[in-house]
Amino acid sequence: MSAVAVVIGRFQTVHNGHLALLQAALAAAPRVIVLLGSAHQARSPRHPFSWTERAEMLRLVLTDAERERVEIVPLRDLYDEARWVQAVRDAVQQRAGHSDVTLVGHFKDATSDYLRRFSPWRLLSLPRQHRVDATHLRAALFEAAPDDLDGVLASWVDQVPPGTRSFVQAWARLPYLIALRREWAMLKAYRQAWAAAPYAPVFVTVDLVLQCAGSVLLIQRAKDPGQGLWALPGGFVEPRDTLYQSAVRELEEETGLRLLPDVLAGAFRGVAVFDHPDRSQRGRTITHAHHFDLGDRELPEVQGADDAAQARWVPVSGLLAMEGELYDDHFHMLDRFLGLRAHP
Repeated sequence: MSAVAVVIGRFQTVHNGHLALLQAALAAAPRVIVLLGSAHQARSPRHPFSWTERAEMLRLVLTDAERERVEIVPLRDLYDEARWVQAVRDAVQQRAGHSDVTLVGHFKDATSDYLRRFSPWRLLSLPRQHRVDATHLRAALFEAAPDDLDGVLASWVDQVPPGTRSFVQAWARLPYLIALRREWAMLKAYRQAWAAAPYAPVFVTVDLVLQCAGSVLLIQRAKDPGQGLWALPGGFVEPRDTLYQSAVRELEEETGLRLLPDVLAGAFRGVAVFDHPDRSQRGRTITHAHHFDLGDRELPEVQGADDAAQARWVPVSGLLAMEGELYDDHFHMLDRFLGLRAHP
């Protein structure tokens, strides 16, 4: 028996398959560390529950004695596998030192290959325990009629523990479900519009990290996906634009900010590509983030337009507190250029 068992997952939402993994971990070690992925992420159809809400769901499916043995730890999606693996190792080492570790998991599909990255930890690979999928559970929740929550929960009876059903029944009264259902419907229609394509589309976009006088320019999204969330100015590349031209165009369209070409050229600091397959809910989207620094000049006036409900300059010192309000992986773009937090 190992000293510590580790389970990694998003648990959106907690179902009987997750419970089986937890029970296997409890049988494998006297102490269990659950790393809750996608922590500190803005709510979306893929991430409807905060990490604290998922932690509560997990506690509800455990007995009092089991809760004493389980520690639940939030884990960010870093969209960089090497950094993410190191973050997992660091989180476990901080709590268990150099103990003998068993990693408990299930190879569901290609997204589970990360389980092979933790040698010399012992890997306890379990067969699929229950025919249940969190994506389908969320789909049932988002596609149901507004007054049919009881019907949804009844359909979950053989798939999720009673504690999960009770939690979701209470959670559905909070002011999140209506917006998530709207965004789910938009994304479903978006994917259906591309369903006739001969192959899955790969979208190319640009984003801008524009600094000035200790602040960075953000826009608030006016439309789904991510309506109401804060984001970097950006958008899709036009057929006759270069990446740089698209970045400048999106800056002007969404914020009204027009700078002389020589000013932009002097402020340009570089480009980074963000291409993680799961970074966007729309589908496979590769973005080129352009970094500009205007120095300590007076902040230019900006105004939200086009796809932006508003635009504003935000002090860099305040960005860390906004992590859960930022769209997709835009916090991590900002972190990449501005060093918002200590990296593993």
